[in-house]
Amino acid sequence: MDLNVVKTFITVAEFNHFRKAAERLFISQPTVTVHIKQLEKELGVTLFERDGKKIRLTESGRAYLQHAKRLLETYEEGISDLQSISQGYTATLKLAISPLIADNILPFVLKQFLKNHPEVEISVEIIESLEIESAVLRDTADIGISCLPCYSSELQQTLLFSDKVILVVPHDGRDFESAPPLEEEEVLESNYLLTHNHPGYWDELSHTVKQFFPRVRTMKVSQTHITKRFISEGLGISYLPSSTVRRELLEGRLLEVETKSFPLPEANTYAVTKYQHTIQQEFLHFLSRFRV
Repeated sequence: MDLNVVKTFITVAEFNHFRKAAERLFISQPTVTVHIKQLEKELGVTLFERDGKKIRLTESGRAYLQHAKRLLETYEEGISDLQSISQGYTATLKLAISPLIADNILPFVLKQFLKNHPEVEISVEIIESLEIESAVLRDTADIGISCLPCYSSELQQTLLFSDKVILVVPHDGRDFESAPPLEEEEVLESNYLLTHNHPGYWDELSHTVKQFFPRVRTMKVSQTHITKRFISEGLGISYLPSSTVRRELLEGRLLEVETKSFPLPEANTYAVTKYQHTIQQEFLHFLSRFRV
């Protein structure tokens, strides 16, 4: 079977239009017609119903469409694998990683891993932690690196890191050594508290903060890197994993406020896998050596 013919069929089914399919495929409209007739003859069924210039899939056409897509996907995956081999790759690893982790430890870890494993071809998809479990279940990711634990009995979970959470405020311009320490109550009641920048601890933490400081004003900001920018610009304060603000604290752009009112939570990082193949095990072993 000519896969160009199959591709033409899929494209016509997408547009329900011969001319638009021809434009997408950069072929002539008569060639599209020939391809469809050729495929119908080979399969022994009618794939499209024609009503003047309008067309639509027949019942047989709808049934075959899914098979055609899988056939083309298998072919393209085979080509991709051969190209990877020709480029020196002997293994592939698909990672699904939360934005917070990707922004924090991923660049350094990947650089070191690829230096030691140049034969591994890695693809990275940045998705929210809530979606990572589903991605691993669907096999669109070999490993998920998430801020949330997984609950599926089909998956295995490994706790990689536990990071302490701290209260972070903008630098107030005062001398660090001579200025009096910032007071927890004062900063919470005089600034917006930027919440929900981490999926693991904010619901409970927000409730706790409100119990101890009922006058605190809150603003939801879903991304950690945006939260840090807002804090630097004086738009608020937040409780963040210490590893995410290590550089800003060292450079003096942000300050940590000592908290005594209630225990702060920890921010956990989990690895989620469906299979324990060699490449997954090697990557997780490598990743476990790096502490946030």
